[in-house]
Amino acid sequence: MAFRSRITRAVAYGSGAAVLGGGVLYYTYRPRNIPGLEPAAVPPPGELPPRFPKVRSRDEQIANLKRSGGIFTPTSTAIKNVLLNPTEGDEVATTTPQDDDIYDLLIIGGGATGAGVALDAATRGLKVAIVERDDFSSGTSSKSTKLVHGGVRYLEKAFWEMDYNQYKLVKEALRERKYFLDTAPHLSSWLPIMLPLDKWWKAPYYWAGTKAYDLLAGSEGIESSYFLTRSKALDAFPMLKRTDLIGALVYYDGAHNDSRMNVSLAMTAALYGATVVNHLEVTGLNKDANGQLCGARVKDLVREKDGKKAEEFTIRARGIVNATGPFCDSIRKMDEPSIKEIVAPSSGVHIVLPGYYSPSNMGLIDPKTSDGRVIFFLPWQGNTIAGTTDAPTTIQQNPIAGEDEIDWILSEIRHYLAPDINVRRGDVLAAWSGIRPLVKDPKAKNTESLVRNHLIDISQSGLLTCAGGKWTTYRQMAEECVDEAITTYKLKPTRVLNAPCVSGSTQIDDGATLDGSCQTHQVRLIGAHGFSKTLFINLIQHYGIDTDVAKHLTGSYGDRAWTVAGLSEPTEKRFPVRGKRLSPLYPFIDGEIRYAVRHEYAQTAVDVIARRTRLAFLNAQAALEALPEVVDVMASELNWDKKRQELEWTDSLKFLESMGLPKSKLSATRKAVESGKLAFKDSDEYKMYSRHNVPSEPLATDDGESKSE
Repeated sequence: MAFRSRITRAVAYGSGAAVLGGGVLYYTYRPRNIPGLEPAAVPPPGELPPRFPKVRSRDEQIANLKRSGGIFTPTSTAIKNVLLNPTEGDEVATTTPQDDDIYDLLIIGGGATGAGVALDAATRGLKVAIVERDDFSSGTSSKSTKLVHGGVRYLEKAFWEMDYNQYKLVKEALRERKYFLDTAPHLSSWLPIMLPLDKWWKAPYYWAGTKAYDLLAGSEGIESSYFLTRSKALDAFPMLKRTDLIGALVYYDGAHNDSRMNVSLAMTAALYGATVVNHLEVTGLNKDANGQLCGARVKDLVREKDGKKAEEFTIRARGIVNATGPFCDSIRKMDEPSIKEIVAPSSGVHIVLPGYYSPSNMGLIDPKTSDGRVIFFLPWQGNTIAGTTDAPTTIQQNPIAGEDEIDWILSEIRHYLAPDINVRRGDVLAAWSGIRPLVKDPKAKNTESLVRNHLIDISQSGLLTCAGGKWTTYRQMAEECVDEAITTYKLKPTRVLNAPCVSGSTQIDDGATLDGSCQTHQVRLIGAHGFSKTLFINLIQHYGIDTDVAKHLTGSYGDRAWTVAGLSEPTEKRFPVRGKRLSPLYPFIDGEIRYAVRHEYAQTAVDVIARRTRLAFLNAQAALEALPEVVDVMASELNWDKKRQELEWTDSLKFLESMGLPKSKLSATRKAVESGKLAFKDSDEYKMYSRHNVPSEPLATDDGESKSE
């Protein structure tokens, strides 16, 4: 009897272990829908490239804004029928705005939050306008770490502090990560991130942490984390320092192209009917007789750049959303001058290094730097991005990364890279500082404590401020903001009728699910419908462009790469047939400039080199060298005179200073750049910025000696 009992227990334990082990194996290796690997929702076209709907022109968008304030311009059909040759931009008639002309929401700020709110509101059938003083993603939204993540380090904090709210934030971010990757597969992708281990006891600790991260993601997970032995870790990441390395853990998160994502959000909102205008500055807020906000005064900064008078005009709206990130206090003070500031600005510096500093498909995280912070080391757009720092700062439009912060990042990199890799200041191709808008809740008992995630606040006069948060959760922030706006301003969402054919194909009804509720978790962004991992092959075969250019275009524009390639000039070579490169070092081509102007509201050279392409963020000196071509193409597209072209040159150099351009090149003339004879100021500057050791070596002979040419 006892023997039978022992046998029964052994079988039971063995069966239980087998079931548990099988469950773990199934969970680890179960079939998954990896974002970006699905076939395109719209198959590739036949012989002719696809045709896509276009957004309204910037002039048409501004005319719509003016109409809300009772001003009719020559772009109005009614005025065109009366006047034959009106002067462009002149006001023709003023009248009382009709209810249909007044916006439900006016959103101030064209970053990730503002563009996300615009798309959410537009897809709920609301009449929406969004205005931006500079350009979409011109501030914090373009200067992120480029990750789409739940925050593995926040999960560790939640565990040790037994903080359920922190746990919920990670859980929500992991869900939003999945939505992000699904709605913009061309602009985002999953990325394995390595966590090197230098002590054996760390292996089970971090293994448990990464597995908890996997489990928390649940069905929204990407791939399961795994352990690498020392040899496998070095094979995957050859640049790692071998000393003390005992192995590594690899977990998965997402990566994205932040500025391209931001522009795509704004353009998708425009296709769904939102009025979207950049380079339009809010100069004041209007209130009605009851002291409630009813609109804003704005002026067109592009007209000022063109040497014309930029007169103020009024935009009327039932509700105003302040989504200006670190600048939100300036808008709040327009509403109430004596109000207490809520932004606690923090500077985050990133540097960009050549691609040979990291594998092309593996990132790295150092969870414990010398001062206890976390640093990421990630492949991005063919280069390597490293950061970030975290220090209090002042609010400014284009902050400059300090040398002490750059040196700190380089010092941390040296700690985990092999000693034979000379980590040099000259390898820093670009460096920038982004201002993270940490916020304090003005209604909290302790008004100095920072909110954990994001803040939605409504002033007595009805200004709705949405601030804080991070890129990964932009969609959730927007949803909560629009929900609050609907309640506060008594708005009436409706089913979207006559939804645009964003995909360019009648095979997909983009308005099928738009019933007035929030549907942005499944609204594909512009470019997503026809994207697949093999789309670049179709592009090569049709237009005859280089492989790296085709991959870049499909990864930056999705199915709109067809349009970009079609706007590129013939090369008059056997191959590539199309696509004049802006820089020999990168796959950006001339067609992107034309596309940016015609389809994405690019109005300045900086709009193109920094946010439509990412050249300035990848290599400040390469961006300077590409500037003559960018200015020439934009001048042709936008009819710039010589004075405007000179202004663009000057403004671009000022911006490139914030990207780490050497000081000696900040006064570079176009002639000097085109000649290719830009020299460093002195030997110290050469030592700091040069990417090689000797300025010019004579031709070497086989015996090791050199000879003059």
